[in-house]
Amino acid sequence: MKAIGKNIVINKIEEEVTTDSGLLLSNKDRSDMRYQKGEVFLTGSDVLNLNVGDKIYYDTRQCYTLIIDGEARTIIQERDVVVVL
Repeated sequence: MKAIGKNIVINKIEEEVTTDSGLLLSNKDRSDMRYQKGEVFLTGSDVLNLNVGDKIYYDTRQCYTLIIDGEARTIIQERDVVVVL
């Protein structure tokens, strides 16, 4: 399997998100958050400065999910990466 061009295949990282007061946010509350954490699974041939295994934050409004080999994978464009950890 290969990613083409500026596409990046990632695995979503589920995080427990708490408020400053210590309240744990539900899945619905977290889904409203625009940026989420992921791990790079594959990079396209034209993607620069990202490697497999890098942890990133990405724009969830510009992604889509596919089932590849029985696993849910998220596809984003290089421009949708906002932070590399």
